[in-house]
Amino acid sequence: MLALRLTRAARPAVQLRRLLVAAASAGTGFLLLGSLGYALDHPQTPGAAALRLAWCVVPLAATVYLALAVARTDPGTRPRPGLSAVGLGPGRLMAVSALTTLLACVLGSLVALLFFLHLRGDLSGLPIDGKGAQFLAADRPLPVPAALTLLALLPLAASGAVALSLRPRDPRRPAAKGTFGARWHAVTHKAEAPAEAPVEAGAEQAGWSDVLTVAPPPREAPAGFPWGVAALAAGLAVQAYANRAAPASVLALPVEGSAVLGGWLLTALGLVLAAPGLTYLCGKVLQSAQPGALRLLAGRVLMSEATRIGRPLGVVCAVTSAALATTAMYDQPAAAFGPLSTVATLVVGGCTLATLLTAAVEARQSRADTTSALLRLGAPATMLRGSAALRAGALIALFVPLTLLIAYLSALPPTK
Repeated sequence: MLALRLTRAARPAVQLRRLLVAAASAGTGFLLLGSLGYALDHPQTPGAAALRLAWCVVPLAATVYLALAVARTDPGTRPRPGLSAVGLGPGRLMAVSALTTLLACVLGSLVALLFFLHLRGDLSGLPIDGKGAQFLAADRPLPVPAALTLLALLPLAASGAVALSLRPRDPRRPAAKGTFGARWHAVTHKAEAPAEAPVEAGAEQAGWSDVLTVAPPPREAPAGFPWGVAALAAGLAVQAYANRAAPASVLALPVEGSAVLGGWLLTALGLVLAAPGLTYLCGKVLQSAQPGALRLLAGRVLMSEATRIGRPLGVVCAVTSAALATTAMYDQPAAAFGPLSTVATLVVGGCTLATLLTAAVEARQSRADTTSALLRLGAPATMLRGSAALRAGALIALFVPLTLLIAYLSALPPTK
């Protein structure tokens, strides 16, 4: 009941993000059911059916990542002073957040099931024909336990990921930024500000010493950059090997299709691991060569939020490079999934973009106190907007060429 009350009382922007999770869950559930229908309609090719089901891992992971990002930005389940006195400690708030995610994903799965049954003719009495018949298996009975098992994968995975990421932590130990333990520690144990912060020479000449005193302090460089580069190189090598197969049938063959999926996943993992380090590097570059207050503020924000912003950027880079490489490799669109390919593209692309925007909202929420302090000290609003534009320009200048380079390397034809 508490989860339903918090869900109903949320602001329209929060409700919209939850609806996006439900829509992504519906699309992923429909893909899973489509893979089951294809397996029922083609019992003579179990390898191709298993490969189609394995490709559903990509939209499933994208949906779980979106659900986790939405749960982190939910203000209704954020720890606040006095809530523990009424039984709403960090542990229960984490459970409420996981339950809210579970409800959104279950709603999407039910919509997918109803739509799938409607297309099969189980509800309307007339199934569709044409290309859609190959994944509906309208002339065969639908195994209800198998369908429910597939539909339960996403709600369980999403709620489990939210519970694991937002679990309460010991406030005496340093917790990762963005977790419930860190938020609860910040609420219940007010950290004392340092007596005096060093001021850079360029900023002192500009007269913004007070601004730099409250600017976000730079964090240590994110770990995982070397592992990300290694995984990226391995993924590109696997994709180069998979390109030896015929482009028109690579997704339909179990061996070559598995190699394509494995190479893409390795490449995506490498970008996700390396992107925070690259974002941190952007912040360092912005502060080089005697920076003024604007560049110094933009660089410090990028360095302090390298992990929060870098990981979604890595996912966007991976999805975009894979789409560009696929477009370049196939002269004609391959009917690997038939009509499901459009659904998969919309789910993965939509979840990726929505996750990046949600991460930007989370970063803005984490900077709320700093922004208020800057405005109280007299910093003009144009300076804050200029800092945001400078950060966006630096990230675009780095990640757009990187995406094009990875897409080019992924689509390179093999040397004979």
